Amino acid sequence: MTTPDVRGLEQLERAVLDDSTSLASALRRFIMLAGYAHHDELRSWALKELEGYASTDELPPYRQVPAALEVAWDLNLPGRIITGQTRRISPSDLPQPARDRGIGESAPIRQGVRELAAIVASSEKGVRLSPPGAAEYATLMTRHQHQQGQWAIDCTSLHWDLSVPSIEGVLDHIRTRLTQFVAEVRTSMPSGQQDPNSDQIESAAQQALNITTGDGSTVSITAANAKADHGGTASASTNEPTPPAPQPWWHRTSVIWGAIAALGTIAGVITTVAIR
Repeated sequence: MTTPDVRGLEQLERAVLDDSTSLASALRRFIMLAGYAHHDELRSWALKELEGYASTDELPPYRQVPAALEVAWDLNLPGRIITGQTRRISPSDLPQPARDRGIGESAPIRQGVRELAAIVASSEKGVRLSPPGAAEYATLMTRHQHQQGQWAIDCTSLHWDLSVPSIEGVLDHIRTRLTQFVAEVRTSMPSGQQDPNSDQIESAAQQALNITTGDGSTVSITAANAKADHGGTASASTNEPTPPAPQPWWHRTSVIWGAIAALGTIAGVITTVAIR
């Protein structure tokens, strides 16, 4: 038996179409509509978007964004310390525990939409996001360099470097999904119907959000399109042969560091400069 009075669609429609209305407010209106429809899966999805995702495993694909891997390092020269330097690295440069964990050039965005909006508002250039275990991996990379004789280099952090538009894209995707949901409900409503019924809400949930109901069912939100960004690709094959692993960046730059260290020694005789 259908329930003919699922209220809140008009308020949700106004919220998602008005860019001056925050995405958090639109999601709260969506939760109210889902409550009137007795649709637990819709409410669960909206709550996760508001409060953030507890686990990377439950993240929808649109919350995995392309991101460059970077390390920050200090260079310890005689009489001088150069700090705050960064270098982009490839996943093959990571310690084995980080590679085993699947850390690569894709960053999980787990924060709630209000926190993401605040990050966008306060960031002018880019955003750094540290993967779980980043401090341990930085220590392992420093230890490996010291074992290779690169005593002057200390890795101080490992992080993803995200562009602000990447985070804005996540927020825009969520708003677009809500808009598509409203459009699907409107499409299913005959002329003259004021409020949708629960069957129309269920159909729109499947069409726009790929959410289905059922005992013990899993909420599944899929992106409408695969997207490549910054020269990346939206597909990958696990059956292709693995190319030989390149030498880590601290091996490739050992000659450079040796030359810098030598220059630092000479400079240290003339003057001592401490960069803090």
